[in-house]
Amino acid sequence: MEYSVERVEDLHSLDITKLVKESEEEGYRFVTRLVGEFEDGTNTFNKPGEVLFCVKNNEDSIVAIGGINQSPFSQESDVGRLRRFYVLDEARRKGVGTLLLQSIIEHASHHFKEITVRTDSAKADAFYRAGGFSFDDSASETTHILRFS
Repeated sequence: MEYSVERVEDLHSLDITKLVKESEEEGYRFVTRLVGEFEDGTNTFNKPGEVLFCVKNNEDSIVAIGGINQSPFSQESDVGRLRRFYVLDEARRKGVGTLLLQSIIEHASHHFKEITVRTDSAKADAFYRAGGFSFDDSASETTHILRFS
């Protein structure tokens, strides 16, 4: 299976029903929040430096989504926050998450001095560390940071 990363300009033009359903079944509500925030306009990934990407398989189905916002937890606009990052179970352990994370990091490196994220999952902790993040829970809404030199 081959995968490609695409920038999402309009979430309404995509079918992410499967991501929403599976993430909710796993107890995660952030993909549902992504849809709600796009609907009400509170987060459409359109501020300077922000981007939302999806990953599609060679059947044109979306298997992952994620993006970066200006961090709502920082007074500085050059601090990015990894947001709404989710990979379907069927696409995990196949490089899809890494492909998506690398795309976000590459984009973010031109706009932000650092990226923060919060997770409470041991698997996500290992994933973010492997992706270049350092564990840092010195701020209440952050567990991992990637600083650009």
